Amino acid sequence: MRELGIGIVGVGYWGMNYVRVFSELAGSRVAVVCDRREERLLEASQRFPEVAVCSSVDELLNLSQVDAVVVCTEASSHYAMVSRALESGRHVLVEKPMTTTVPDGERLLELAAKRNLKLMVGHTFLYNAGIRKVKSLLSGGEAGRVYYMYSRRTNLGPIRRDVNALWDLAPHDVSIFNYLMDGAPEWVSAVGAKPLGDGHEAFGFLALGYPNGVVGQAHVSWADPHKVREVVVVGSDKRIVFNDLDSEGPVRVFEKGVKPVEPSVTGYGEHQLLMRDGDIIIPKLDVSEPLKNQCQHFLDSVYDGCQPLTDGRNGLDVVRVMTAVDRSIAGRGAPIAVA
Repeated sequence: MRELGIGIVGVGYWGMNYVRVFSELAGSRVAVVCDRREERLLEASQRFPEVAVCSSVDELLNLSQVDAVVVCTEASSHYAMVSRALESGRHVLVEKPMTTTVPDGERLLELAAKRNLKLMVGHTFLYNAGIRKVKSLLSGGEAGRVYYMYSRRTNLGPIRRDVNALWDLAPHDVSIFNYLMDGAPEWVSAVGAKPLGDGHEAFGFLALGYPNGVVGQAHVSWADPHKVREVVVVGSDKRIVFNDLDSEGPVRVFEKGVKPVEPSVTGYGEHQLLMRDGDIIIPKLDVSEPLKNQCQHFLDSVYDGCQPLTDGRNGLDVVRVMTAVDRSIAGRGAPIAVA
């Protein structure tokens, strides 16, 4: 089987994980890693002595053995890095968010289509077995009618220099909500504040309005000492919880719910509600690493020509939402339509 030569731009914590995963997967070989920081290149050389290193993107793109590029740099540099890689004829996997503006995202989609290249965005939670299980349960009607969703993604840092906490953290939750709802929200409302004095919102609260009256709410923060990674879906029949920090049961299904009682012909029962209280179910999940699942999916999309789950259009949907979030924050929480 031919190996896809991978070049990785940016070998911070997450970039180093990409080096490890692509080195382990059949059908790929990490040809070179690139970073401007000498200490990161030194660590990469020590951990992966078979992988070449360089400090220039031009040098990486000049290597014939590089077939695809993984971009793990700061969000504000994604457009420049991805566009250069696509223009050089390489497939690209870029970390979220794909870009920080909608026009830049649209240009990347056009460029990838013009060159017939794969453009995939690293919305890693969509390759998490727990989130996949939640999606399966919703698709099977287990929750009944979905009323609302909420998520919490909090921790003390790490604090980014180029984007705020909402752009850093909320794309995870927006991509999850979009995945569960099979589409993007119609409107958003958001508030945030800058208590750290660095010019960036360190926390925020988002409301996202989906079709059929479903509302999603996300709380993200760099300034909360309590680390939480949780997504909850509340339906008429059941409440489904995904807790990424619960190793024993990351998905739990609470057989509890409330829904209106169908009124009788005589009108008796009108406005009555049916309360349901049952067991707590912990579904069995296949043990797998989400990042490895994502990277394998990228390889499959290149080899088989299939469209990635988190393709450029999926990534652009998230960028559109985050752009509307910025406008809403500027308007002190005013609802903003998502284009």
